[in-house]
This record gives sequence, structure tokens and C-alpha cells, in this order.
Amino acid sequence: MSPEYRVALLGHGIGPSLSPALHEREAQHLGLSYEYVTVDLIDVPDVDLGEQLGRLEDEGFAAVNVTHPFKQQVLGHVDELGEVVERIGSANLVLLGRGRRTAHNTDCTGFRHGLESFLGDRPRGRVLQVGAGGAGLATAYSLIGMGFEELVVHDRSTDAADRLVDRFAGATGASLAATDGSLEPWQEKVDGVVHVTPMGMAQHPGVALEPERLRPDAWVAEVVYRPLETELLRRARAHGLDTLDGGAMAVGQAVDSLRLITGREPDVERMNDHFRQLVS
Repeated sequence: MSPEYRVALLGHGIGPSLSPALHEREAQHLGLSYEYVTVDLIDVPDVDLGEQLGRLEDEGFAAVNVTHPFKQQVLGHVDELGEVVERIGSANLVLLGRGRRTAHNTDCTGFRHGLESFLGDRPRGRVLQVGAGGAGLATAYSLIGMGFEELVVHDRSTDAADRLVDRFAGATGASLAATDGSLEPWQEKVDGVVHVTPMGMAQHPGVALEPERLRPDAWVAEVVYRPLETELLRRARAHGLDTLDGGAMAVGQAVDSLRLITGREPDVERMNDHFRQLVS
């Protein structure tokens, strides 16, 4: 008998993803028949996302999570954009079925929930975001909506940083700026840093900024979660800074995805505990 819900993850190099275990365990607790599979397209040249989505629809899949490098490209193969997706311009979840594909972005909502809990009553002054790709669009939109006075965006591609700032200019009362490709003038002037690049992953070791250059009362939030303690976080903690690891966004987006796919309410603490077990 086929499971009630079949979900796939599309992306590059996704073999080590924790999403299948995270979704399936929580679905089991909720009494749901649920299967989550990965579709790694890293060795497939000239990927036709429309064809991939059509194949999964034909096989009865209810939804597809989308990760690097398809979060923006997938928008050309859906019928409807959720409100957040329309504003951000990237998606990480597509609901299938009934002849209509709807794109959502749970990176945005999941990241915001985790960061708000971490920050508490800390000042919402100037925040520096390092990274302006698909995930960076989601985190930037979250930061803008959280009441920060200023968002400064840095990326190795100054064009990417400029495009992100242009996209959200005028969205709220927050001031937005892009660096000129150098972090030098900014690191000592921000209340916190959000890191949204692959730097720090097992395949991409190193750091995208020097946390030792930040103020002693600054904080650092990471989106990379494999490993959970990146070099950036290790050095930031050694410097005495408060840190938020990438598990907050990983769990948050999974919680929101599972809710949209099934209509059921996942247990956030239970999923967080399971995530920590998986990465230990």
C-alpha cells in the first residue's frame, strides 16, 4: 500500500540531508503514513525541473522540497506563488496535486521563528548579512520584517548584493545597504551577523568573515548545520560572542513544511530534540 504522503527533496549533493529522517519521525508521531526521498541531480546535466516535477506528480508525490541550486529556478515551473514567495523570489517547497503547483518558502518563516527566540529583547539595530543567494533572499526578508533599523548585505558578488537590496528597497522603514565587496568597514559597526553562504560546510571549509573583528556584544547566527558547529561559530564563541547554530533554521523550515504538506501541527520541541540526536 502506498503511503498517504510521499515527499521528495530535489537538489545537488543532498545525500547527507537530515530532512527524510526529520519528516518521517515526526509524521510517525502524528500517526501519518509518510515517505520522504532524496532526488540528487548533481550528476544530471541540463536538468529540466518541469519534467522532474511532472514525473513526481505522476508517481503520486504530494510535495517537493527544493534546495540549492534550484530555489529560484523552480518558480518558472509552478502555477501559484505564496505571498512570501512572490515577495522573496525563491521557494523551497512546492505542493503538488489537483493539477496545480503552489510554491512556498519555509526557509523564511523557519529562520525568523528561530532568530526571534534567540534574540529575545536584544537591540534590533544594524545587522550584517553575509550571502545574497536563494537562502539569503529568505533570511533578508525575515530580518526586514523583524524591525531592524538597518540591514547591510555582503556577497562576493557585488551584483548579487545590489540585486537583493534593490528587491527589498522600500519594503519597510528599515534602511538597506550593500557593501562594495569589502567587509572591512562594517564588521565593527554591527549588532549582529547572519551568515548565509555554503562556507563552513564539510565540502566548503573556512569562514566568510572574521568574528574576532566584531564587537564584544555582537551575536552571530548561522544557517549551515552540517557540521552544526562551523568554524565561524567556534571562533565566535571563543571570542565570547552569543551564537545561534544552523539547526534553528533547519528545524524551523521542516516544521513549517510538514504543516503545509499535511495540515497537521508538528511538535517543534520534539522535532528539535530529534534533530539534535541526528547530528550528534
